[in-house]
Amino acid sequence: MKLIHTSDWHIGRTLYGRKRYEEFESFLDWLAETIQQNEIDALLVAGDVFDTSAPSNRAQELYYRFLCRVAVSSCRHVVVVAGNHDSPSFINAPKELLKALDVHVIGSRTEAPEDEVLVLCNEQDAPELIVCAVPYLRDRDIRVAEAGESIEDKERKLIDGIRTHYAAVAALAEQKRKERGADIPIVAMGHLFTAGGQTVDGDGVRELYVGSLAHVTAGIFPACFNYVALGHLHVPQKVNGLETIRYSGSPLPMGFGEANQQKSVCQVEFHSSAASVQLIDVPVFQKLERVKGNWNGITNRILELSATDSQGWLEIIYDGIEVIGDLRERLELAISGTQMEILRIKNNRIIDRVLGQIHEEKTLDDLNVNDVFERCLAVHDVPEDQRPELLRAYQETVSSLYEDDVQAE
Repeated sequence: MKLIHTSDWHIGRTLYGRKRYEEFESFLDWLAETIQQNEIDALLVAGDVFDTSAPSNRAQELYYRFLCRVAVSSCRHVVVVAGNHDSPSFINAPKELLKALDVHVIGSRTEAPEDEVLVLCNEQDAPELIVCAVPYLRDRDIRVAEAGESIEDKERKLIDGIRTHYAAVAALAEQKRKERGADIPIVAMGHLFTAGGQTVDGDGVRELYVGSLAHVTAGIFPACFNYVALGHLHVPQKVNGLETIRYSGSPLPMGFGEANQQKSVCQVEFHSSAASVQLIDVPVFQKLERVKGNWNGITNRILELSATDSQGWLEIIYDGIEVIGDLRERLELAISGTQMEILRIKNNRIIDRVLGQIHEEKTLDDLNVNDVFERCLAVHDVPEDQRPELLRAYQETVSSLYEDDVQAE
């Protein structure tokens, strides 16, 4: 039994205004070919299929076309769970139709835990894999808010809710395995943030719960899980060093901070219920390059890239001492005649810092919603002792907005 674990496709995501549909299409074509070449039996997608809860028509086309292609390949099963970026109702809408193609979608926590426990059968109708398909668990799914509770109370209830949910689906999975009298592997899926998880600056990974709470530990997953396929973090990584609890990471770099990161998907092979994991490197479909330095350093790097006929998208970070008023014009001239494109220019002029002036050209792309709110508090001279409580209240409001399913009605 062989499966591929992937997540965090973020179909439809843009990079500083540049659409990336060709990259997403190239990745999905590559993934379909990899599934066929490696004779993969099951594909698990651990959330954040789309970048927004209202994906464009083109994003939807890429998704459904891929599913149809995989359905007629060697892959017998596809399981997709929603992430925090996905609309639960949108993911669930074609549920019955997709089931006819052996594609199982779980958009949100179900009323009956057994609906998240899938027994997948081979061509002889014998069970070969049990999947606990747990989607992103929203705050309201696992915690009842009470007046006057502290941040610590919220954190405890969130983690207890996540632990209780995984314990329930694990118990059902073990029961189903016992009923069938076979050593069937049990795989769990999830979209969450584990303690110690590695992120990269600018990757767009947002905290899932208010105040950066509920970073769960590996111990939250019951021992009966032979493999845990996680999504949410974009850096491929093991959880607590464990081979069989992993984030596959995003298949495309979500920002320039991930430009030099090797992206991959996880191929998991079961011998009885023992899992072995191999990473399959994802090709680079669009080169991203962060070029940082003074003027000479930047132009030298551009010349080096030009000599290789690079078609890369560039982020330029100028940190030279010289004040260059026409930096953009000079840079555009430097790349003229090449196939490179500058998506972003950041000017960190040291002389301005010496003078105590701030000219870092911060844009909304550089700030998250908490940064913006904190700047508002500072601008309006809100006393320091009042800021923590106001920030927590703001975070709760933003969190509830993120979790609203705008596609539900």
